[in-house]
Formats: sequence, structure tokens, C-alpha cells
Amino acid sequence: MGDLPKTMKALVCYAPHDYRLEEVETPAPGPDEVVIKVEACGICAGDVKAYKGTAESFWGGGINPPWIKAPVIPGHEFIGTVVALGPGAREKYGLEIGDRAISEQIVPCWRCRYCKSGHYWMCEVHNIYGFQKEVHGGMAEYMKFTKDAINYKVPKTIPAREAAMIEPLSCSIHAVERADIQLGDVVVISGAGPLGLGMVAVSKLRTPGKLIVLDLKPNRLELAKKLGADIVINPEEDDAVAMVKDLTGGYGCDVYIEATGHTSSVIQGLQMIRKLGTFVEFSVFSEPTTVDWSIIGDRKELNLFGAHLGPYCYPKAIEYIASGAVPVGDIVTHVFPLEQYREAFEKMGSGEDSIKVVIMPSLS
Repeated sequence: MGDLPKTMKALVCYAPHDYRLEEVETPAPGPDEVVIKVEACGICAGDVKAYKGTAESFWGGGINPPWIKAPVIPGHEFIGTVVALGPGAREKYGLEIGDRAISEQIVPCWRCRYCKSGHYWMCEVHNIYGFQKEVHGGMAEYMKFTKDAINYKVPKTIPAREAAMIEPLSCSIHAVERADIQLGDVVVISGAGPLGLGMVAVSKLRTPGKLIVLDLKPNRLELAKKLGADIVINPEEDDAVAMVKDLTGGYGCDVYIEATGHTSSVIQGLQMIRKLGTFVEFSVFSEPTTVDWSIIGDRKELNLFGAHLGPYCYPKAIEYIASGAVPVGDIVTHVFPLEQYREAFEKMGSGEDSIKVVIMPSLS
């Protein structure tokens, strides 16, 4: 462990609303493991729903078993500097002490049918940093990448607060890849949060015919325009379905990407999309959504895709941010020290003047 302290400050999740800043043992690397000093860790919508207990399936209920295994240090949108390498880690990952590094949010088991077929992001065990105690997350001074992790070196030229956007941007890239946007497509992205805004920037790189963004907050719509949106619509102020149909000769959009996590956005998308269109769902919902499935089949024969995590997309996200092809700097609106985690979660949850909130332990 060299000069690393024996203990560190960490935010520990025990239950909804029961998050505590504690002094815990600093992780030590075993074989093929890496320890980083955390530079920054973003808070995502899933983190907020876990904190507030509004996502029933996270803590148990409905048809799924509990996803969160507490006590656990939360945080899966992290970036840090390598401070310790276990036996074999240097050779396995090509990392050295002092390198900046990131690990994909999921730690695959590499044994289930999905991992063995290359679909590791759907791993049956499905350990994700910051949600299961087997893989603690990045809301701490130090963090360990466990032996089955997928790790990457990250350029130090990227500011830490922007490097924390690599994970969400990789998710945005995956959703856009699922949409398979073609030249000339009319694309609608519903939701201009951190993920939706990343989708806007990445979709623009695919040169759609028209890129339309829906959101309820003016500041997010303005940023969406800055990132490449041709048209922005506030569905509370205008009839978004009618406007999109007017823009498309009455047919509807070719692609609809849902990134809000609200039931109304799903229903809106099914009304707005044309026959034979492509609907991509990437959200964590607080409640089940009921729709008329005959729209999907009998009436429109839609291509319906889910999108989960950011498989095979981290290298692209790192390159897009490093090169400036996707400018994520404006998406990060607030930075807090670890001690102010309550304010950070509340700021991210309210969304009134925030888009992405990042915790930086070094500010403590």
C-alpha cells in the first residue's frame, strides 16, 4: 500500500435516506486489482432514486429482488489516479502508478452465458460499482477496481469534472448506437438531462436530417441547442406530438429515444413516432408504465429497443471528450466536496438549476 493511509473518508449507503459519511478502511489491491485516489464522482438519476427510495426495485418489491446490497459505498461515475497495483494488474491493464484510470460501471462475472457470448453488460450476476457491496463505488477518497473489472487509461488533459462524464457519455453512445440513426432521419430525444444531452451531441455526429429535443426546463433546452439540437420543444407549453407530425408531413419521427424515466414520455413517443420507426428506451423508472401495445405491433410495427449501460463505448467516450467532439463541460453544473453529500444529492434531485452534480473528495 506504500504511503496510503490506513483509513479514508467514504459515504456509506445503508438504506433510503440513511447515507453516512464514515471513516472506513482504505482498500488494498489483491491480484489483478487496482486502487485509485478518486478525483471526481458524478451523481446520476439512479443514485438519487436509490437515495430517496423512489425506485422500488432497487430496494426490493415488484417482480424483482433487491438490486442494492447494503452497506455499500455509492458512485459509478468516477475517475481517479492509480495509487496501488496488485500482482498482475500492471500487465493485465497496462496501467502504472500515477496514471489516470477509469473502470466500466459493471464488473462482469465472465462465467454466465451473457459474459461468455460477449454480452458482458447483461451479466447474470450484474455487479455494478456503488450498488452492491461486492464492488464499492467512488464516493470516497479511494476506490478499488476488482479483479474482473474492465479498466482504461484516461488522458490527464481532461479536467476531472469532465472525466467524470465518461461513464454517462458511454451510456449515451450505446443508446444512439441502438437507434441506428440514418442520414436524413428525424430524431427526437425526450429528456435533456446528462444522458439525454450526451445523446444529442452523439446523434449530431450521425448527421440526422432533423434533431429535435424535448424537455420541461428552459436551461436544458438551451444547452441542447448548443450541443446540436435543431429544434427544442417544451411539452408543457406546446403540443409536441402535433409539432413533430407537422414537421414530418403528418408521419412522425423516424427515431424516438426516451431518456426521462417518466411514463408520459413513453406514451408521447408511441404517439409521435411513425410507422416502422425505431423506439429506444434508456431510463430508470420510479413506477411501471402502462401503454397500448397494439400501437407497437398491429398499428405501427415498431422496432423497439432497450439500452443498458455503455458496453464497448468507453474508448469512444474518452476520445470524444478528449478531442472536444462532444463538449461535456457545460453539462457539469455543480461540484461539491464529499462532506456536502446531502446538498449534492438534493441539488441533483431537484434539477431546478442543475444538470450534472459531481462530488470531488479532494475539495474536502
